[in-house]
Amino acid sequence: MQTLPIQLDLFALTIFLGVAQAVFLGIFFLTGERGRSVASRCMGFLMLALSAVIGEMFLCYSNYMFRVLPIVDFSEPLNFVMGPLFFLFVFVRIRGRLPKQWGWHFLPAALWLVNAISWLYQPVAVKYNNYLHAYHPELPFISEPPHYLAEDFFCLRNYIDELTTASCLIYNVIALVIIYRAYRQAGRTFWQNSPAQLVQLRNQSLLFLILPALIVVIKPQFYEDLGDYLLACYLTLIIYITSIRVMTGSSYFSDETKPQPVIPETGVELKRKYEKSALSEEVEDAVLGKLTRLLETEKPYLDSALSLPKLAALLNTSPHHLSQLLNDRLGQTFFDWLATYRIAEAQQLLNEPTTAHLKIDEIAERVGYNSPSAFHTAFKRLTNQTPAQYRQKVGSARSRPTSSRSA
Repeated sequence: MQTLPIQLDLFALTIFLGVAQAVFLGIFFLTGERGRSVASRCMGFLMLALSAVIGEMFLCYSNYMFRVLPIVDFSEPLNFVMGPLFFLFVFVRIRGRLPKQWGWHFLPAALWLVNAISWLYQPVAVKYNNYLHAYHPELPFISEPPHYLAEDFFCLRNYIDELTTASCLIYNVIALVIIYRAYRQAGRTFWQNSPAQLVQLRNQSLLFLILPALIVVIKPQFYEDLGDYLLACYLTLIIYITSIRVMTGSSYFSDETKPQPVIPETGVELKRKYEKSALSEEVEDAVLGKLTRLLETEKPYLDSALSLPKLAALLNTSPHHLSQLLNDRLGQTFFDWLATYRIAEAQQLLNEPTTAHLKIDEIAERVGYNSPSAFHTAFKRLTNQTPAQYRQKVGSARSRPTSSRSA
């Protein structure tokens, strides 16, 4: 078998960095407290699937595949995992749970995996010729021994590009429809830059939507798989954009310090703290009215990235004035105010029969807590009981039969 020297250029380096970063993100989303979140698990497995897909593209483009011929096309079944995983990520982020019978979304991937057995079990000479056919048609083929199995059980391997395009397109469109409906429920238009969570999901969905369009444009321009390196570079771009969003959403570089449990000040003491402020009652009333309307239409406290400056920006005021308003008129610090609304929302979810199936950690994520331990601490502080105790108490009250008094 004739081989070619390793080809390492800018494209190869870009793709390799994408593989490494996708593996890192996959591990990041699947470990620690994040790994308990269903949405994080969906994103983590999506990143690992992307790392395998573009990893195979790297091996083929750089000619490393000559050295590992037995694993040619090992990532094909994962082509049908990317769309479902991204759709499930969006669904969970918006609805707080997985859809019913979500496992059926992975049926095409399972069927393709069965079909791949017939391919992966072929002699190395067969795989060598197929690799040449796709990436190096200029090299001479070699004679092949008899095949061990039928090479393609379902006779669909010639349509892998079309089926991958259809899968990615369908699931991205469904994800965008869910996001669009969430915007409408929030009383916003699809292109508005709030709420923050929907903006991030919308932008991420549009990035993934470009992928099937690129497949349609690139594939006809190249013989067999020679254009895959361009698709791999675009997937690498998506991976690094995701990394940037993860970093910008982190509190690592934030100047805000985590509030320490202290004895709360009284309303009078809080008011004295700001009694020299020039903020008038009229301005306070206007901002308070905006805050009330915002709470009714958007529920910004459900955004895990909400901070005092972000809330102030939504209300067109300064963080200092907003902090003064919360202290003067509501007798609360920002963090106390935030916890009050989040725990009230959690109590409602724990009370509702329609959300009784949600796990405590899922409820924590749904009401804006990235850390289940922080949620448990806040819940216990405000209700004097843990979420599990509260749910058990509510369940007992709901199941207790009502008695009627006889006259």
